[in-house]
Amino acid sequence: MVNINDLKNGMTIEVDNNIFQVLYFQHVKPGKGPAFVRTKLKNLRTGATIEKTFNSGIKVPKANVVKKEMQYLYNAGDIYYFMDSDTYEQVELTKDKIEYESNFLVEGSTIELIHYEGELIGVVLPDKVELKVVKAEPAVKGDTATNTFKEIETETGLLVMVPLFISEGETIVVTTEDGKYSSRKK
Repeated sequence: MVNINDLKNGMTIEVDNNIFQVLYFQHVKPGKGPAFVRTKLKNLRTGATIEKTFNSGIKVPKANVVKKEMQYLYNAGDIYYFMDSDTYEQVELTKDKIEYESNFLVEGSTIELIHYEGELIGVVLPDKVELKVVKAEPAVKGDTATNTFKEIETETGLLVMVPLFISEGETIVVTTEDGKYSSRKK
């Protein structure tokens, strides 16, 4: 059990028979009335984000999740296959569990998978990933007077707004939190 006042970002807790990761928390002490903790929680099973308020001083069960590095192999339709590099054991995840995360999965990349009491819940993405540009319109000469952007498609099918100088075949760095262009790979 963990005291609600001791929450930290990234911590996993159990609430209403679901496993949540704390994305944000704020201790509030109003002028009148008892203190409380306002939180933003991500359901690790469904991916949904909720906001929940807890009274100060209560305890919630801590969810002990296990993270294991595995290699992403491939996907066949809506099923994604991962392999443990040590034991060569393969596991699969359905697209509904990793709908957003699938935009950043490149074959052969190493990803952390989250397990909770033997149940495979999802994946943990790195902060940034490198993706190859497979479709990009060429820049029109004279369009560089202002900061203008164009839409490109990456190898995973993710559509990203990038500066005009990015061309097909280049590798770009994309932040996984919001799916936005970060930089061009040197």
